Formats: sequence, structure tokens, C-alpha cells
Amino acid sequence: MSSYERFAYVYDELQVDIPYDRYIDWVVQYAPSNQYPTLLDIGCGTGVLSLLFAQAGYQVSGIDLSEEMLSIAAERFADAGYHAPLYCMSMDELEGFEALDVVTIAIDSLNYVLEEQAVYTTLARIYNALRDGGQLFFDVHSLFKMTEIFLDGPFTYDDGDISYIWHTEPGDYEYSIIHQMTFYVRESASDLYERFDEEHMQRTFSLEQYITWLRAIGFSDVKVTADFREEPPEDDSERIFIRAVK
Repeated sequence: MSSYERFAYVYDELQVDIPYDRYIDWVVQYAPSNQYPTLLDIGCGTGVLSLLFAQAGYQVSGIDLSEEMLSIAAERFADAGYHAPLYCMSMDELEGFEALDVVTIAIDSLNYVLEEQAVYTTLARIYNALRDGGQLFFDVHSLFKMTEIFLDGPFTYDDGDISYIWHTEPGDYEYSIIHQMTFYVRESASDLYERFDEEHMQRTFSLEQYITWLRAIGFSDVKVTADFREEPPEDDSERIFIRAVK
């Protein structure tokens, strides 16, 4: 089993505290689903949020870099009686989509794009894929989270079946972090654990930079909130939510 296959297996267990329903509420509030709008979920992972969007009435498609996660997403959709086109694709190489009503980049997926030009290209390709009046919804780590919260590790987790030790250190870029995680996963019907290691890099930018990029590309009506609340970010906000209209 490859590293990505192992991580795909434990990914959903590590996301149980994400309030997916509040993400759905955020999007539905500004892009109602009563006329079956098209929605592209970028960085869809194992499809948890994508399926919730489909169940809320959106015509969903998704892209992700991990074929293993996309395989789990496809199975999740099939088990629920839904179908969604899923593509293995880098978000900064987005192509083949047009006249979309909604695009989402959820749960800090954009922070995995490290180069400034690649982030700008991602946002520009999304703009081109949206219809006039279409909306982009995404969230990113705040500067505070990158410089304070993440560096307050190490972090640990143990539910009996999955355990991890999560070390963090500053990355090579400004406002970037390297996540080094060691997992121990209990083998079925056994007291033995399989160990595997993961290393992930993330980078964020200032809120002002994201807004500058969005407006330079042509987006209008850029709205910003934080931490799943309809309130502006504060100095200690951890997750920044941005909505922009083409």
C-alpha cells in the first residue's frame, strides 16, 4: 500500500471535527441550490463535502491530486446513490470547465499550493471557469495560525485504532509550515499496528494579498469572514473565509 493510500485511509478519521454542515450553510446562503447549480469542488479529497453538496441540490464535480482519495470519493458517491465526475488534476492546471455557478476550495486546500504564481494561476483559471455572476468560496490558514498555533506542537492523537505524532516546523517560504506526521494504524483483527510517515507543506499569504490577486483577476464583491462565523477576522482568527463574485 502506497503512502497516499495509507493517508487516504486515515484522512476521514482526522477530519471528524470539521463542521462540514457549516461550510454547506455558508455556500447555500449566497448561492442557493434550488435550481441545481453546477459546483466544482477543488481539492475534494475523499468526497465528504462534495457529497453533502450533491445532497443539498448541487450538480457536483470534483478534482484532486490523489487518485486514491478520488477512488474513495467515487465509492462514497456510489454508495449514496449519487454520481459526480471526478478528475485527477492539479488546481493550478484547471481546465475543461466552463460556465460554473460555484467553485469551492475547502478546508485549506489552497494552502498546499506553495508558489505565488501558482496560487494566482489557480484563481485566474477558476475565474475563467465561472459564469458571469458565478461565485468562488475558499478558506485558508491565517498568518496567526501559521506563526503561532502550528508552531506550538508537537500534537498527538490516539483513538485506539489510529494514533499519530505530528511535528511542525517553519518551511522555506515566508508563512509556510512543514507538517511531519508519524501514524500508527491498528491492523484489523489484530493488536499489531502499521507505521507510516507523511510530510506535507503548506503556505499562506496575507489577507490583503489574496484580495489584491482576486481583484486584479477581475473578481468583485469580495467578502471576508473568519472561523465559520459571519464576522470579520481578528488578530487571533485561525481560518479565513473568502467569497468572491465574477
